[in-house]
Amino acid sequence: MPTLFPSATQSIPPVSAVPKHIAIIMDGNGRWAKKRFLPRVAGHKRGVESVRQAVSACTALGVDYLTLFAFSSENWRRPQEEVSFLMELFFKVLEREVERLHDNNIRLKIIGATHRFSPSLLERVCRAQEKTAANTGLTLTVAADYGGRWDMLNAMQSLARACGDMAALHTATEADLARHLSMHYAPEPDLFIRTGGEKRISNFLLWQLAYTELHFTETLWPDFDRPALEAAIASYCQRERRFGRTSAQLDPALRRAD
Repeated sequence: MPTLFPSATQSIPPVSAVPKHIAIIMDGNGRWAKKRFLPRVAGHKRGVESVRQAVSACTALGVDYLTLFAFSSENWRRPQEEVSFLMELFFKVLEREVERLHDNNIRLKIIGATHRFSPSLLERVCRAQEKTAANTGLTLTVAADYGGRWDMLNAMQSLARACGDMAALHTATEADLARHLSMHYAPEPDLFIRTGGEKRISNFLLWQLAYTELHFTETLWPDFDRPALEAAIASYCQRERRFGRTSAQLDPALRRAD
């Protein structure tokens, strides 16, 4: 069984000034392109540079886990030409970036219903993960063809198979189910960021975001740079992470400044 990190609903996780795990919905690529009278795909291309900046900044700031929502279960509803472009872009970025990730000691993980990828893309996904598996720096997770409800349903089915019979499920705990979630290898996110001005979590990490601090910004993803990330972290540092407690129960060092 994989080692589990503390759950915010079962215990009080450690809190640090720099979030250990940041999760980002990279929204606004299409609108960025439209504002410049460019095709939507131009925004997706430009967004790749913002991914590089986010990875570099998280590495420099001491963030241990960065999780990026690249393609949701519902994104298959988009125009076919855009979906095809996104798959091709994912393919090219994997080919181009995996050596850079490996050279910088970054571990790459891909989560989602990847069985719907083309065989060639799936092969490259597997190769990239294997190549970086032993790296000990930042863990970069890319959620592709991912949905939070899919994740929980998939975990429940996996747990049922592991239990062997329905009676055993009656005594299953949160920890039992958490071991079967896609991100069992990472702590729950400390900070969630969504760019592009929308204020929803869009079926992303539904289980894991239970006590995550949420940060929404009007900045479109292609314009989201290191200063924007640092502003989000500064906002996070002003929060009181009480996990059900009162302010008076917190260590003075963790209380929000008035």
